[in-house]
Amino acid sequence: MANKTITMLQIKRILQLKKQDKSNREIARELKVSRLTVNVYVKRTQDQGREIDQLLKMGEEELLSLLQSANSPVQANWRFEDLMNRLPTLIDELKKPHATRMIIWEEYRQQVSDGYSYTQFCEHLSRILAAQKAVMHFEHEPAACMMFDFAGDKVTLVDVDTGEITHHPVLVCVLPFSAFTYIEVLPSAKREQLLKALNNALSYIGGVPLSLKTDNMGQVVKKSSRYEPSFDALAEQWSAHYGCTLMAARVRKPRDKASAESHVNAIYNRVYAPLRNNVFHSIDQANDAFWKQLDVFNAHNMQHCDYSRRDRFTLHEKSLLLPLPAEAFVPKNRITAKVQRNYHVTLGEDWHHYSVPYQHIGKQVQLVYDTDSVEIYLESSRIACHRRNYHKNGHTTLADHMPAEHKHYTRIKGWNREYFVERATLAGPCTVAAINKILEQKIFIEQTYNSCLGVLRLGEKYGNDRLEAACRRSLQAYKVTYTIIKNILERNLDKVPEQTGLFANIPDHDNIRGPESYQ
Repeated sequence: MANKTITMLQIKRILQLKKQDKSNREIARELKVSRLTVNVYVKRTQDQGREIDQLLKMGEEELLSLLQSANSPVQANWRFEDLMNRLPTLIDELKKPHATRMIIWEEYRQQVSDGYSYTQFCEHLSRILAAQKAVMHFEHEPAACMMFDFAGDKVTLVDVDTGEITHHPVLVCVLPFSAFTYIEVLPSAKREQLLKALNNALSYIGGVPLSLKTDNMGQVVKKSSRYEPSFDALAEQWSAHYGCTLMAARVRKPRDKASAESHVNAIYNRVYAPLRNNVFHSIDQANDAFWKQLDVFNAHNMQHCDYSRRDRFTLHEKSLLLPLPAEAFVPKNRITAKVQRNYHVTLGEDWHHYSVPYQHIGKQVQLVYDTDSVEIYLESSRIACHRRNYHKNGHTTLADHMPAEHKHYTRIKGWNREYFVERATLAGPCTVAAINKILEQKIFIEQTYNSCLGVLRLGEKYGNDRLEAACRRSLQAYKVTYTIIKNILERNLDKVPEQTGLFANIPDHDNIRGPESYQ
C-alpha cells in the first residue's frame, strides 16, 4: 500500500539512500517497501525545502511531524496491474525458440500503446524470473556489499592459571568484489560481541559498504524469510548508525554468500594452518597472531593473478566506500538490580558482581553496560563505573565503596608473594620454602594469604628457631599447610630427631623388588 505507515528507521534509511543518489525504485527494492510509498516520502522531503542533512539531524518527533503529514492517496498504477495479469503468458512466450525480450516487448506495446517502456518492462520481467529461480549471472559491484559469517572451526584458548580449555568463534568478513578479508576471534558469539567485531571490520577496511549480508545469524536476523527477513532491533540500529543496509541470504542457500563460504576455507589454509601448533592463552594473543597472518593473506597475489586482494581493494574499491561515522556504534544495555548487603550488584548476563558505595545497600539501581564498561546509576546520578569483567562468580570491588570497618580488606589486597617471603627469611630458608609451597597451592594466590599469615604468627608464639624446625619437618610431607605446621609445634614434634630417610625404619624382606625387576 502506498500510504502504509512506515517506521522512523525506514524513513531515515530513505533519506540516507536518497543522499547517495539512489533512485526511488532502488530504495524501494532495498527496503522492501512499495515504490509508491517511497515516492510519497521523497516528495514530502522535497516539499520541505530543506537539505537531507538537516532532516537527518532532527529528532524523531520533529522529523515525524514534518513528514507524516496528511497527504492525498496515491492512485494505483493501472499499467502495473495490467502487466501482472499478462506476465504468465509473456513468460511462456519467452520460453519458445528464437523469442527475445525485445520481440515480446514490441508485441506487448502493440496491444498496450501507452504501456511500460522497454527498460521497465524488462525489470518487472526479471523480478518474476528471479523468483522462479531463473539462472542469472551476477557481477559484484565495488563497495556494494560485505559478507560475514562464522568459521566452523573455533579457536582453542588455554587458561594459564587454571589450565581450563575454552573454544571461541571466529568471524570472517569479506568484500566480494576485491576479496579483501577481515577476521577476528571473539570472546563469544553474543550479539554485542558480533556488532563490536563488525565495528572493527569497518574500521579495518576504512569505510562502509552499501550493504552487509549475513547467513541468517540468530544474533542479527529475528525472523528468517526468503523474501522479507526481519532483523533484530539492535542490529537495525547498528545499520542505521553506519548508513548501510542489512541483508540476509535465503535459508539453506549458501551460494547467496558464496564469497564468505569460500573465504572461510581460504582462512583455514592461510591462517589456521600456519598457526596450528601455537597455544593461545588469551583473546588478544590469538587475534595478534591471526591478524599477522591476515596481513600476509591479503598481501599475497591471488591465484592466476598478478595482484593481491589489498591491491584490488586499494585501487578500485576503497575510494567508493561510504565514510565512517565520527564514533563507532556502542550498544548499551540497561537492567535493574538491587544492591545486596555486601554492597555489590550482579550483572546476570555474566554472573559477575560489581561494588557500589555501601550507603546504597537495599536500593534499586540501573546498570548500563556495553562490551567494555559497566555504569551504575541511582535515579539520574552515576554512583559507580567499572571495566566489564566476564569472570563468572567473580567480584570487582573498589576500596572507596567499603564501610570504614571493612577497609582492612584493602590492606589484605595489598599483600603479595614478596611480602610473605621477605618476612619468612627472618626465620630461615625452610620457612621460606614452606611459605612458597603454600602460596602455590591455590588457583588464586589471595586465598593463601591468611594461611601464610598464620604460619608467620606461629614464629611470634613459639620462636623463629622452632618455626624453622617445624617447617623443615613439614617439607617432607606431600603438602604443606598451616594446620600441619601448627600440629608439629603443639605436639613438640619439631624437637624429635628426624629420620635419615622416609623408609629408614622398614626392614629388608623378600617381597621388596629392586630396579632390576623393571628392566
